[in-house]
Amino acid sequence: VLLLLLLAAVLTGTRADPVPRATRLPPDAKDCHRARFKSLCPQVLQAFRKAKDAIEEWLRKKDVNCSSRLFPRAWDLQQLQVQERPRALQAELALTLKVLENMTDSALVPILDQPLHTLRHIHSQLQACTQPQPTAEPRPVSRRLSRWLHRLQEAQKKETPSCLEDSVTSNLFRLLIRDLKCVASGDQCA
Repeated sequence: VLLLLLLAAVLTGTRADPVPRATRLPPDAKDCHRARFKSLCPQVLQAFRKAKDAIEEWLRKKDVNCSSRLFPRAWDLQQLQVQERPRALQAELALTLKVLENMTDSALVPILDQPLHTLRHIHSQLQACTQPQPTAEPRPVSRRLSRWLHRLQEAQKKETPSCLEDSVTSNLFRLLIRDLKCVASGDQCA
């Protein structure tokens, strides 16, 4: 017993600090939970399918005819640096939310309720992941990301609301399945 007391006194007297591990996340990253979005549950995807179908039908009735696509086929987050992907997705989500929240057709409001709730949640999680570290130097934005962000900003000014609705609706499942999964997968996005 005396030996155990002596050993305990020696060990507590040294007050050794724990060895930092290289795999430890930065302190602000504890609120970043984007990995949970690698796949969405079937019920959520079904709510998005129902909303997408309703919006497309509504746009057909309005006879919307747009000459260009805001999100071309070449839009692929894999082309960006890993640390830039969340920022691109966040901008894509922000535009999608803005467009869908501004849809005023009373028949669409209840159908969009669940998808909007899900998109807001994903957007808030991404904000926690893209907050700049107070001690970190800001990284320069690549030309590709800069062009993409500029394209999203310009579209809001130049495109008609109907064409924005059409573009966002057409891009919805790519955003939910491919882009979100890519960001959630981090450097393992392939």
